[in-house]
Amino acid sequence: MILCLQGSQPLVGEQKIGRLSLASFPALLSEQIMQPLAIEACQEETPPTVLVTPHLEISHLPSTPRARDPEEDLLCIAKTFSFLRESGWYWGSITACEAKQQLLKMPEGTFLVRDSTHPSYLFTLSVKTNRGPTNVRIEYSDSKFRLDTNCLSKPRILAFPDVVSLVQHYVLSCTAEHRGEAPAPSSAPLVPKEPAAVHLKLIQPLKRKDKASSLQHLCRLRINQCVPPVAAGELPLPRRMVEFLQRYPFQL
Repeated sequence: MILCLQGSQPLVGEQKIGRLSLASFPALLSEQIMQPLAIEACQEETPPTVLVTPHLEISHLPSTPRARDPEEDLLCIAKTFSFLRESGWYWGSITACEAKQQLLKMPEGTFLVRDSTHPSYLFTLSVKTNRGPTNVRIEYSDSKFRLDTNCLSKPRILAFPDVVSLVQHYVLSCTAEHRGEAPAPSSAPLVPKEPAAVHLKLIQPLKRKDKASSLQHLCRLRINQCVPPVAAGELPLPRRMVEFLQRYPFQL
């Protein structure tokens, strides 16, 4: 369960993301990123509160902040962009209104990832909920990605090395909960629920229609669903095929 709050920050263009340089990363990443989500006239960013099910999970964060390495940040973000482009459900620089139109007629749990229009964030997760499409920003810090949350929930939110790993974790968690296989709720104290909370479920990615997945990628997804990523290198396959599998070790 993850709390994401609304706010009044204006949205700006995201074109600067593609022009980020090594020198600009420390300044960008040092900004205050715990700003609340904004709501435009068409309700572009999230409703009052969003709860990601199934339960809170404790992230083992370092007790003291480590020194920032700009080169490590660049490599981490470049790897994330590479994974997202392979995924087929990364929609790039579309706006919140455009994401809403794409998700409006989709079933609950359908989602996509797009570039964030907020200057302190790189990506936004747009999801169809039982109240309609909503948006949750993805925070980046210390070479890790996590869903944007309030300060109380932040220490209990898992962090991931890339966005696809983050999304896949919550998709698999929601799938396990739906099948009755979810683990017991965490013993960590729960964040008090707010009356306008929305339960956010991630079930099915919305693929881009203008960029159909290749047959090779579809086969790779099927193999990844049957074989753990760590075992891919042990498959009796040519080296080039193993390397192809390892370039996208995900099931989504």
